Amino acid sequence: MLEGKAVLRDADMPELMQSHVMELAYQALDLHEVSDCQAISRYIKQKFDEAYGPAWHCVVGKDFGSCITHLCGTFIFFHVEMMEFLLFKDGNDFTKSKEQAVGVLRQSRKADS
Repeated sequence: MLEGKAVLRDADMPELMQSHVMELAYQALDLHEVSDCQAISRYIKQKFDEAYGPAWHCVVGKDFGSCITHLCGTFIFFHVEMMEFLLFKDGNDFTKSKEQAVGVLRQSRKADS
């Protein structure tokens, strides 16, 4: 377990959700080896999917870069000592059918014209 305090780097997420993901990070670090980044990220992602619906993505590691697109209000990047945590939700809702997604795209194009 890492003993350091979580330090926020950047966020576009309500404070309550920020606190939740940081608490989950501590739980994951207690449950898994610090070197098992995949298990740590899977734990956080599954807990957020359960609490806030599907399509969350979590990246955990010591040195990584990223360029992502996220839904407004669903992004956080923080670290605990040398471990970095990136959590975000993308715009895909896999519960919608292909026809619904195409309909949304058509409505968006009409609004733009």
